[in-house]
Amino acid sequence: MSELDQAALFFHRYPKPGKLEIQATKALGNQRDLALAYSPGVAAPCLAIKDDPELADDYTSRANLVAVVSNGTAVLGLGNIGPLASKPVMEGKAVLFKKFSGIDVFDIEIDAPTIERMVDTVSALEPTFGGINLEDIKAPECFEVEEQLKARMNIPVFHDDQHGTAIIVAAAVLNALEFASKKIEDIKIVSSGAGAAALACLNLLVSLGAQIENIWVTDRHGVAYKGRLDEMDRWKDPYVKDTDARTLTDVIGGADVFLGLSAAGVLKPELLQHMAERPLILALANPTPEIMPETARAARPDAMICTGRSDFPNQVNNVLCFPYIFRGALDCGASAINEEMKMAAVRAIAALAREEPSDVAARAYSGETPTFGPDFLIPSPFDPRLILRIAPAVAEAAATSGVARRPIEDMPAYIDRLNRFVFRSGLVMKPVFSAAKAAQEKRVVYADGEDERVLRAAQVVLEEGIAKPILIGRPHVIDVRLKRYGLKIRRGVDFDLINPEDDPRYRDYVDLLVELAGRRGFTQEGARTTVRTDNTVIAALALKRGDTDCMICGLEGRFERHLRNVSLIIGARKGLKYPDLSALSMLISQSGVTFFTDTYVTVDPSAEEIAEMTVLAAEEIRRFGIEPKAALLSHSNFGSRDSPSALKMREAAAILKEIAPDLESDGEMHGDSALSEALRNRVYPHSRIKGEANLLVFPNLDSANIALTTAKQMTDALHVGPILLGTDKPAHILTPSVTSRGIVNMTALAVVEAHQQQARAGQTIGDAI
Repeated sequence: MSELDQAALFFHRYPKPGKLEIQATKALGNQRDLALAYSPGVAAPCLAIKDDPELADDYTSRANLVAVVSNGTAVLGLGNIGPLASKPVMEGKAVLFKKFSGIDVFDIEIDAPTIERMVDTVSALEPTFGGINLEDIKAPECFEVEEQLKARMNIPVFHDDQHGTAIIVAAAVLNALEFASKKIEDIKIVSSGAGAAALACLNLLVSLGAQIENIWVTDRHGVAYKGRLDEMDRWKDPYVKDTDARTLTDVIGGADVFLGLSAAGVLKPELLQHMAERPLILALANPTPEIMPETARAARPDAMICTGRSDFPNQVNNVLCFPYIFRGALDCGASAINEEMKMAAVRAIAALAREEPSDVAARAYSGETPTFGPDFLIPSPFDPRLILRIAPAVAEAAATSGVARRPIEDMPAYIDRLNRFVFRSGLVMKPVFSAAKAAQEKRVVYADGEDERVLRAAQVVLEEGIAKPILIGRPHVIDVRLKRYGLKIRRGVDFDLINPEDDPRYRDYVDLLVELAGRRGFTQEGARTTVRTDNTVIAALALKRGDTDCMICGLEGRFERHLRNVSLIIGARKGLKYPDLSALSMLISQSGVTFFTDTYVTVDPSAEEIAEMTVLAAEEIRRFGIEPKAALLSHSNFGSRDSPSALKMREAAAILKEIAPDLESDGEMHGDSALSEALRNRVYPHSRIKGEANLLVFPNLDSANIALTTAKQMTDALHVGPILLGTDKPAHILTPSVTSRGIVNMTALAVVEAHQQQARAGQTIGDAI
């Protein structure tokens, strides 16, 4: 069993089995709540729905509830493994729905091997759900199941294996044709594969203008020709040709588009020579495509290439569309997902790839957002604008085509609501990881290189292409632990090592420490001892010398000791009025993302220091593609108390308004006022903050750290940080409770910070020249 398989089994089993749970959305804190939630109060909505079924959308969760349904007959690449074995996949699909679009899902695995039983079972579920997502049903039965369900049910029914792939493929085709200056009605399309996804792709392309006579279908039995008997059905009939051609080789000549949804290696490099100028190659077999991109590029440098893999450009990934199509369909009460809605999604996805990067997107991609062209025909699955483009387009198409029961009347307000969801979805780290991967292998040194968590994180960092690790530790200890933990990375091959007992840079590090700290009590002898025994000092010296681009430390020992060493060796960046460092922490919970400062460094900052650390925190938050909204917290609520700490926060708010007028900030205020616009408006309706604050600024270290650790424990939130602010170079001090996952997150942040610092330095040099 591979390490990935073992990790996946552990992931699914702990801390509780599975990936889903059900939570109540209403407080049940007293007898009255119970009386309203159940008997006798529940009778009122029941009778209201009986009189008007449309009210079910107002009084129940049905309008935001989708069933992911499978009979387990075609699960991923695993085949017919049965409904029970398909459950982990369906739970995973449910998680994607929730994370990307806020839609609740029940995964339903049914023992229904026949078309009739599946149709009868699923159609009977209509009173419970607002939509049905069919998943992993083998062809050609999947066509019949979907067709019959759409005829019998008055809610959206969508087979994602077919239409999700088709929508993204169609968007890629439209953009490739625009780039190649071709028209869809003129192009020749050759398909390798004639299953559910392939035929859905072809059908949608026909809806967009492709001509059936220009489409050639092949599968493992060769060309779909008139008179063929093997694996033919009515769904392939429109593409059958009266021809003597029998193989892919016979029909590939002059093809503008190759659509591969078949098997690895079927498209040979020599066949590409016969394709049209600037061809589009959609090699979507997974995990190994019909032709590898580098092989295709070597054979046809002018080709545009898409795969189903995340490690190549132009990934055809269904998560680009299905959450947002259902979001738009549910929000307008659509009775179906029709061709008009699918085409609206296609055009929205294609248009997004052609858009100029917005400020938010540019920040999310570290200012290096790809631009429209051969390597960017399809947006990234983690582009935060997807939901903002696709869901409204689908809802509008539903209204125009007459299937929307509740057409959206105020589209700008709807888009604003979707925009607020984007930054509550918990996907905030994804743009950071994308930016880190694009940062050209920055080096990161880990002071605690012998720690199991660091070793596991280093392997993930390498596998994800985030950074090149440098570990500080004894070679024999690291080698033994790598073997013990079953990790495959190897010293000197996958990562570099700084051996504190014997490193050729030892004398240079000692001399540098004496130079930097000689006036702070470090003698030559003391420096030699410290460089042998203190890994944080070694890491900081390596960073100062330029032997690495960023550093991570703090897994062992007191935070204050690590901070003292980082402050001494790395120091604060130039230009700060108050050079003391500060710390920002991020909590990612079910309700969204919240930042806290200063959580680890300054015990009792002055008003001026609070203002400056808030500016630094806002700068860091923008690295996530999020616009900061800073609330300066106090026990006083907009002037209700005049204690020294309240006056300090009031003064800090005034300073902040002066030095950062474009930052949405206000204070002093209570925590609940910061997080609730309704509560805030009751106290002070003229606040400079609109909506919920996402940066909570505290008057002192006690309040910040207590609030952070309490909220983390009570909400089971993921803590990212502490993120050290104001350092001259990226250096971060973690805490002993950090997990391997936390180390990976902080590595990505440090890499992006290093990249942006170096980019700014390059611009400064360029300007000077």
